[in-house]
Amino acid sequence: MTGVLDFRSDTVTRPDARMRAAMAAAEVADDVLDGDPTLRALEEKAAELLGVEATLWVPSGSMGNLIALFLHLRPGDRFLAPERAHVLESEVGTASWLAGGMAHALRWRPDLPGAVAADDVRAVAGEAGPYFALRTTLLCLENTHNAAGGTVVPPEAHTELTDTAHGLGLAVHLDGARIWHAAVALGVKPAELTRGADTVQACLSKGLGAPVGSVVGGSAAFVAEARRVRKMLGGGVRQGGVLGAAGLVALDGIDRLADDHEHARLLAEGLAALGWDVTEPRTNIVLARVPDVTATVDALTRAGVLTVPVGGRVRLTTHRDLGRDDVRRALERIARLPLS
Repeated sequence: MTGVLDFRSDTVTRPDARMRAAMAAAEVADDVLDGDPTLRALEEKAAELLGVEATLWVPSGSMGNLIALFLHLRPGDRFLAPERAHVLESEVGTASWLAGGMAHALRWRPDLPGAVAADDVRAVAGEAGPYFALRTTLLCLENTHNAAGGTVVPPEAHTELTDTAHGLGLAVHLDGARIWHAAVALGVKPAELTRGADTVQACLSKGLGAPVGSVVGGSAAFVAEARRVRKMLGGGVRQGGVLGAAGLVALDGIDRLADDHEHARLLAEGLAALGWDVTEPRTNIVLARVPDVTATVDALTRAGVLTVPVGGRVRLTTHRDLGRDDVRRALERIARLPLS
């Protein structure tokens, strides 16, 4: 066996030569004092792609989500989110700890894992209780839904939810960490998947290859307040254009995500042919049910195929640093394991 094949996440990618060159040549300034020109260019481009008035660069998607929740919620407010959403399970509880929100998980639609039904939103938030009851003020959505296996919420389902939320007086935040993947899978522009959302977060390091960074966006007024909260959370940066340049190159690579989706499909088909119980991937995430997740992940690691456990299944994620030949090599290694 030669070479480890890392399918743990699409965040393990390394900047390519073009990205490194852009970072080295970036025009920079102190973003806290004067504003960094390359970060501004990135934020303007991201805002155009996402169909929002403005965006703000942040070091991580988790910080972007936290900033949005911090500004949408007052302490004790309830917010709704799909079961196993990233803001519920993968952000160390900051939604309650720092944003002060009380989370309420909504079940997934049986026909669309990762998405929620408008009727379930109404059932929880449709009637105001007495003054001492929880006050629901926010609906959080996630597209693609990571824990559901990179599932995609189409524009019509998204619009139904945003319309329902606004009709109930709720704001809407979209965790679009992989919104680019959803747009490519559906053949639509990213802005078609953000309509009706008051705020949106999108990652530059998941699939697109940037080493660091996300953007959080919405109205210009929201972004002005978001900049203050970013500073409060320690996220003010100085010559951030070095990282902004990586983000600009990353945004030029959205279309190539179709390759990752195709490689995920080939991987899933190959695993199924070996007798694995896999779900058909919608984007670049493959989930496999196995009798013993820990033992399987360990066996795969010994075979040089790195994976992670997610929700009682094994997750394999394709990305720009793994090509078609790497998928083939992974399947050859897996075929030799007793568990296959």
